[in-house]
Amino acid sequence: MKQWRMRTTLMVSLLAVSLGLTATCLLIIRLSVQQEIRKGLNSDLDHSLSTFHNIAMQRNQMLAREAALLADLPSLKALMSTQDAHTIQDGSQEFWSVSGSDFFALASPTGKLLTYSNRGPMLNEELVKRGLQSCMSYPEESCMIAFGQNLYELSIQPLYFGPPANASQLGYVIIGYAIDHQVAQQISEVASADVAFLVNGDVAATTLNSPRLSDLSALSQSLDTASVIPQRIKLNRETYMADAITLPAAGQGEVRLVVLKSYDRASEYLRRVNRWVLALGLASLLIGLLLAVSISRTVTRPLETLVAGSRALGQGDFNYQLSVEGATEVRELALAFDRMRSELRRTHRELIESDRLATIGRMASSVSHDLRHHLSAIYANAEFMSLAQTGSDERLELHHEVKEAVQSMTDLIESLVLFSQTGQILHLNNERLNGLVERAISSIRQHPEGREVKVWADHLEPVEAWVDGKKLSRVFYNLLLNACQAAKTGPGKPEVMVTLSEDEEKIRIDIRDSGKGVPESIRQTLFQPFVSAGKESGVGLGLTLAQHISQEHGGEVKLQESVPGKTVFSVLLYKQVLQSFGRRQLEAAKETKMAEEAKIQQRQEQL
Repeated sequence: MKQWRMRTTLMVSLLAVSLGLTATCLLIIRLSVQQEIRKGLNSDLDHSLSTFHNIAMQRNQMLAREAALLADLPSLKALMSTQDAHTIQDGSQEFWSVSGSDFFALASPTGKLLTYSNRGPMLNEELVKRGLQSCMSYPEESCMIAFGQNLYELSIQPLYFGPPANASQLGYVIIGYAIDHQVAQQISEVASADVAFLVNGDVAATTLNSPRLSDLSALSQSLDTASVIPQRIKLNRETYMADAITLPAAGQGEVRLVVLKSYDRASEYLRRVNRWVLALGLASLLIGLLLAVSISRTVTRPLETLVAGSRALGQGDFNYQLSVEGATEVRELALAFDRMRSELRRTHRELIESDRLATIGRMASSVSHDLRHHLSAIYANAEFMSLAQTGSDERLELHHEVKEAVQSMTDLIESLVLFSQTGQILHLNNERLNGLVERAISSIRQHPEGREVKVWADHLEPVEAWVDGKKLSRVFYNLLLNACQAAKTGPGKPEVMVTLSEDEEKIRIDIRDSGKGVPESIRQTLFQPFVSAGKESGVGLGLTLAQHISQEHGGEVKLQESVPGKTVFSVLLYKQVLQSFGRRQLEAAKETKMAEEAKIQQRQEQL
């Protein structure tokens, strides 16, 4: 069997001893601490329930005093003396605002509900009426009532005209506070436990997060409110100790208070002790590791430098400084890596140079071929035109062919000039894109390639944007020219259609032709320079320029569809980018105007 190295043997031995001691200590401590945790949880749950009773008693007393103060207000008595429901409804909002309560209601002497208001979503009026009727049985005491899943603690105070001894009762004023998340949070903070109020098994208010609520609702019926021993339940894979009591509530709803203490969180002390013991074991292991590391530094550090150098080489950095320190074998490896890197750098430069020369060669070949073709046509036609026997009609036809050749040469030269100028600053103006498209269509109709093609526009919506009109017109012109050339090769009548549309995100210009489609062989390299197929003339810069100019505007050109009889190229301009262009242009214009005004003011001051 292959022998371990000394460093590996030392590390494994130290690890085994540390883990053995740590496991023994953890087992002893765990058994003793678990008992203390259970006792502490039971005591905390009992304290939590008594805390709720104390808080509820204090809030009910305060609620009764507030109701009595409201019932003694002369303005409220005057309002209730009208005994008109609409008048009381209109005037009750002021008193509800004064009360600052979550629920406010006014009832007639017979207990009929005249008006009510509550914070939050509107309550069901029928539930409110039935609930208040249940509370009216004992109006002198506070009343807990559930309106559906909304739980309230109410105080009912009779309202008299004059002293109560006169028995001139005008009705009842009812105020209350909602037993909601805020109340549950207050109880939770005082009792240091999670709290949940259940109405007929459904959660009305709680401090638990939502993933645990469905588990609590499902287990609510199994909680024994008569049990004096807290029960253990599991909510969303977390263990809790739970204690439940039934709260006195009016109406038919059963209201329970469930106090929960996380057993897992209470066991955090045990986990902390475990971590300390584990830390001591790891510390002893670390000391041994440091000894082993101090011996192996002469090997590992130079290797790390080599790894970093390989990463830098993978990212194209050939100048990363390598370390030549360490053991002899590592130094030799570093020198060999450096030699390999130098060779790769030389090869990389040669590849770049060859690719550049190949690109120049393709361009020169394509340009020279097209120029030679057009110049030959011009030369031949010029000779024919110089012959005396050439008639006037023939001269016109020859002159027309010369013009077409000159136009083709002009397009070629303009494409090369624009290709060399891509990446320069845009000259932005607020242009109408439909106008740019229409001008491009008009120009292409005058071009020799577009004379036999039906070029038309459909649904050119008026769209304005901040663009470089000259460059963007070139995009439309190039795509239309390509479309006209392709349409002539199609199976049917040559036709090119342009549409312009917009949505919330982008502006889209579609150019569709009836040609035979883009060959599959060039679709992946369609927008690269000097790529063309099936065309009698052109150097393959039309789509490249269109893509570059579109990208300068933050957009792009896409081949959306290409089948025989239908090929669609789309120019996509994204509004967010165009709007940022407009903002920068307006800011620049504003700054220029301010600078000019400052110069004028300075001159006036000098005068």
